[in-house]
Amino acid sequence: MSTSLTLIAYAIYLPISIGLTTLVAQHLFKNSKIFMLDIFNQKADIAMATNKLFKIGFYLINLGFALKIIRVYGLNTYKNLVEVLSTKIGGFSIYLGIVMIVFIVFFLKGRKASKANNLKAQQHKTTQTE
Repeated sequence: MSTSLTLIAYAIYLPISIGLTTLVAQHLFKNSKIFMLDIFNQKADIAMATNKLFKIGFYLINLGFALKIIRVYGLNTYKNLVEVLSTKIGGFSIYLGIVMIVFIVFFLKGRKASKANNLKAQQHKTTQTE
């Protein structure tokens, strides 16, 4: 029974962790396009390419972690199965939320640095024309 419960656990955990990662990635990177365009001064080609690279990195980090923590132990009842899956999926959801916030902070810092560079460039242009 332990082996079949373990297989059931994997069959439940994998689609949920992959689905959560995909859902978060789609929303995060759909909405980050605005930040990327702002960071790269409306240069759509470089903004979208960078956004796609961030998205690939997001998938690799999170799916890699989901697979790294897949192992389950001591499943001998359906009660254990539910408890272990709840702990695993809950922990992965918290981790995914933290990673998402870290990516948002990266986008905001990039936007702030871009704004500062644009301001410096404008000031430099103004002093040259005077």
